[in-house]
Amino acid sequence: MKNIVILISGRGSNMEAMLAERDAGRLPVNIAAVISNRPDAKGLETAARAGIPVRSLDHKAFAGREAFDDALAACIDEFAPDLVVLAGFMRILTPAFVSRYEGRLLNIHPSLLPSFPGLHTHQRALDEGVRIHGCTVHFVTAALDHGPVVIQAAVPVFDGDSEDSLAARVLRQEHRIYPQAVRWFAEDRLRLDGGRVRLVDAPTDETALIAPPLR
Repeated sequence: MKNIVILISGRGSNMEAMLAERDAGRLPVNIAAVISNRPDAKGLETAARAGIPVRSLDHKAFAGREAFDDALAACIDEFAPDLVVLAGFMRILTPAFVSRYEGRLLNIHPSLLPSFPGLHTHQRALDEGVRIHGCTVHFVTAALDHGPVVIQAAVPVFDGDSEDSLAARVLRQEHRIYPQAVRWFAEDRLRLDGGRVRLVDAPTDETALIAPPLR
């Protein structure tokens, strides 16, 4: 069974989704630790109640990004993870950190990458008038919100949507696809091939794109 370490900055709702899947027997991983750059992150309380070791490293206490990332890597490595999972971790990571965990660092982004990297994705999607929005799980590279795509979920954008209503629709799909991506990794089914992800032994009805029906 593979060890994973989850990094959060706030409530950690995607972390909660992984805990639920693990407890239901559908996510065969050991969640070795949950680490936050914010000591007051609510997700730390959730993880501690679940019996998971928690750590906090306040990024404000470090002289710069490199110093923080060095300390973060040392903390992560205490738990010997096979995979590091960014679940609402609101820090831009240095290239050295990303290189250290190359091929075993996952992120989820609230858009259909490569569209709308960065912040405020839902409002930007509304401003652009797109009809399909969604979320992406990808392996992390040194480029912001960039890297080989593991799985995406698409959702419709309705007339009258607000930023909040669209965000809630996307978040429901995040909670579906992030545990799925981690499960594929745990089952050794993900292969990086020329900047793309190949899913090994995928049945014909399994896809890397989930599009819920319009309603």
